[in-house]
Amino acid sequence: MRKGIIDLGTNTFNLLIANYSSDSITVVYSTKRGVALGMGGITQGIITKEAMNRALSALVEFEEIIQKYEVLDVKLIGTAAVREAKNSDAFLSLVKKEIKRDIQIIDGKQEAEYIYQGVSMCHQFDSSSMIMDIGGGSTEFIRANKSGIQSLVSLKIGVSRLYQTFSCSDPFTNQDVKNIEEFIEKESKTFFSEQKVNVLLGSSGTFETFYELIYHKSFPKTSTTVELELKPFLESLNELIYSTQEQRNQNNFIIPIRKKMAPFAAVKTRWVIQQLGVKKILISPFSMKEGALRV
Repeated sequence: MRKGIIDLGTNTFNLLIANYSSDSITVVYSTKRGVALGMGGITQGIITKEAMNRALSALVEFEEIIQKYEVLDVKLIGTAAVREAKNSDAFLSLVKKEIKRDIQIIDGKQEAEYIYQGVSMCHQFDSSSMIMDIGGGSTEFIRANKSGIQSLVSLKIGVSRLYQTFSCSDPFTNQDVKNIEEFIEKESKTFFSEQKVNVLLGSSGTFETFYELIYHKSFPKTSTTVELELKPFLESLNELIYSTQEQRNQNNFIIPIRKKMAPFAAVKTRWVIQQLGVKKILISPFSMKEGALRV
């Protein structure tokens, strides 16, 4: 059955069109647009007029693609920026009026469960692993093993939120890094003190950028997980944390919407690795939008 999923992320809107059957998918078409839905409003709990206009432009473009591929079953999913916005009704009404589609708003727990469903389509959980999905408004963590989900949490530590919360130097100072880490620790409460795993499983998106920064080539088109060498990965995170805006602007492996926020993602990822005692890094090419195909 051909299905379409639009993931309305806080930073990026993702469109996936795929043929789905028996827990397997064949991608027909996929694309993404840097919308920055949460920019200027995520910390105040609003979606700005400018962000709504950017979102609508992307959705109009996606709608043309959906019609071209004759997709009848289409689901639009709103995550952190939409679910937290006090004016989300105005955004939903605008989309309904212009696109003639409804947006399903999901909470952090449902988002984490969708992420697990997506990742489990390309990874066998033979040992306890922690999935990490870096979003703009939130970041989801799901510890799973061969029996399924063992624990999960959705934390308000997305990169757009961090970017709009902290006024950092360019490049980051050690104090900037400390302030960000303390914020993440406070938001995560006791979650990481109760989790120890050897495997961190990054869910597409930012982790694909990490891969490209290390190996200077595009993330492979694959339906299985890809391993990152731990030592080069940690070195790359450190370089990214202390990179300048100009250096990131000149780096073609960092997509435009991530150029400002990449150091925050790197600080967060390094901190998580240290807390969990991770020994192995894997990247899943599948994430929430693939998981949403299954329901």
